[in-house]
Amino acid sequence: MTIFEGITAETVQTPRLRANVLRRPATDAVRRTVVFVHGNVSSSLFWQPLMLALPSDIDAYAIDLRGFGGSETLPVDATRGLRDFSDDLHSVVEELGLGGPDLDVDLVGWSMGAGVVMQYALDHPARTLTLQAPVSPYGFGGTRGTDGERLTPDDAGVGAGGANPDFVARLETGDTTEESPTSPRAVYRSAYVAAGFVSEHEDVWVESMLTTRTGPDNYPGDSVATEPWPGFAAGTRGVLNTMAPQYFDVSGIVDLPTKPPILWVHGSVDAIVGDASYFDINQLGAAGVIPGWPGADVAPPSPMVAQTRTVLDAYAAAGGTYHEVLFEGAGHSPHLERPAEFLNALARHLA
Repeated sequence: MTIFEGITAETVQTPRLRANVLRRPATDAVRRTVVFVHGNVSSSLFWQPLMLALPSDIDAYAIDLRGFGGSETLPVDATRGLRDFSDDLHSVVEELGLGGPDLDVDLVGWSMGAGVVMQYALDHPARTLTLQAPVSPYGFGGTRGTDGERLTPDDAGVGAGGANPDFVARLETGDTTEESPTSPRAVYRSAYVAAGFVSEHEDVWVESMLTTRTGPDNYPGDSVATEPWPGFAAGTRGVLNTMAPQYFDVSGIVDLPTKPPILWVHGSVDAIVGDASYFDINQLGAAGVIPGWPGADVAPPSPMVAQTRTVLDAYAAAGGTYHEVLFEGAGHSPHLERPAEFLNALARHLA
């Protein structure tokens, strides 16, 4: 792995897994402990520039989830939603004693990682949550309306069956080229960031993506046949099935007795998480990319951003607080695309 100067990596053995953890230690008296959680098809490497830019009184950690980065490859039980990941995260926080005796840490999650930290907050105490480009509180696809109503009993069109097999194969072979639109580098350029964004660290980001372990127990997972269009439904194993709405629903954060303040950060041109995402099979059907789409009455795209806003509004109405920051022209990775502005928003939130 490519570790930036000022960052250290260590292996932490917990009762649940052997985890790789990056750290940017505080150089002044520690005021806060911030733990960063990456998203799908990535790793802790993506957080390094932000960790290095944090104030000197913040102790910063970034944890590789199971099956990503330098952490142990273990099967993912999708029927637990994202709890395998959030329980792993808690085991590392507990093993390292982060946040003092109360394990009171500030959590920053990106995409799927934002879902992990929301699940974490349902099960364990957290001081604050920062959600960057979060998966909807009702999962990824397979729902309608802002209340997350499920479309079918088995979540047709959701989960591992929607993964592009050529992209998966290129992850397996470690493809670093840019010639195919399904290469990890091309997917990074077209989906992780807004069009035209250039990073001097692009090779590191591709390296991070290529740490993703593939197969039915990891990425993308298994799939089952179903009668409704498009003919597949969520399986019970692997990463993509963890966000099927039958397994994942963190809208219960509204009812938390102690509600950590939430910062919601997202980009206006996010290609992955949106109200009309082309990573949603039903949106591909609506656009004619996948034939046989039965129409919006049966298989509408999921309004993921609207669902997040509705849940966070309810969270605020129930006594919590949240602040939304929308970066115009940014994609799925505002912390890379608008680092100074992202850091400013995070610093205000932590203060």
